[in-house]
Amino acid sequence: MEDRILGLHHITAIAGSAKKNIDFYTKVLGLRLLKKTVNFDDPGTYHLYYGDEAGSPGTILTFFPYESARRGRAGTGMPTHIGYAVPEGSFDFWIKRFEEHNVDFGRPSEKFGEQYLPFRDPDGLLLELVIPKNGDNRKPWETDAVKAEVATRGFHNVTLTLREAKKTAEILTDIFGYKLQDQTGSQFRYSTDAVDSAAIIDLVEMPHANRGEGGAGTNHHIAFRVKDEEVLMRFREKVVSKGLNITEKIDRNYFYSLYFREPGGVLFEIATDNPGFATDETVAELGTHLLLPPQYEPQRAQIEAVLPKLD
Repeated sequence: MEDRILGLHHITAIAGSAKKNIDFYTKVLGLRLLKKTVNFDDPGTYHLYYGDEAGSPGTILTFFPYESARRGRAGTGMPTHIGYAVPEGSFDFWIKRFEEHNVDFGRPSEKFGEQYLPFRDPDGLLLELVIPKNGDNRKPWETDAVKAEVATRGFHNVTLTLREAKKTAEILTDIFGYKLQDQTGSQFRYSTDAVDSAAIIDLVEMPHANRGEGGAGTNHHIAFRVKDEEVLMRFREKVVSKGLNITEKIDRNYFYSLYFREPGGVLFEIATDNPGFATDETVAELGTHLLLPPQYEPQRAQIEAVLPKLD
């Protein structure tokens, strides 16, 4: 079988209040809380996962919420905008919903021939609802307030803002198998035909813009999807052959990962489909327990004592 990058696996961002984060993404946007766990490197901090019913790759948005985090600033060298696919005709619902919940949003606009509705989460993270040209047939998670006919389907695209796009584009094309789909001025759209959704990376070239500053309301990294560990390690060889530094394989409990920083400064991850999220909870139970990496289980009482309350 040909080794392919299967579009986006997940995107990880930084937040402030964990409770505000959960309330916004589950109650306003209508995503499913998939996992409540902790940061592998900082077990006093939550790692929250959102997505569809089962946590399908291409729907997974994760956050490290730091209660006292300063507000970050989107800029060059980072992923800046996350686009979610929504059905045609759903913008009226979302505009009304954003107004009711005091969400900061802009007017519908168009890029690359697609309508999009820009908005921000409570920390200022830049998000967009996008009506894909060719639709999106993924089954959404729905809630009492956000029904299937208007609900998000998962990622449509992610935008990387860069001072210079050429070398980043070469990673996408030469290693990941993406192709240039369209260009409008300093905006470049790359896509892969390996999957039908979560398949688009947009590059925006802004040579004189300020570099991004990490903090609440900014993206930490984006993860590309591969089938399994064998394919993962073959991509590691490809990255090494380009002279880039890349980590060894890391077990993240729900997937295996490699990390490297591409030439434009964005942290890229490659993550596997296996084993998935229904390993320590059933699909029906996802997001209902505080789950700790095995090395932290003996410290559960101390960790629970310092984690912010979510009720």
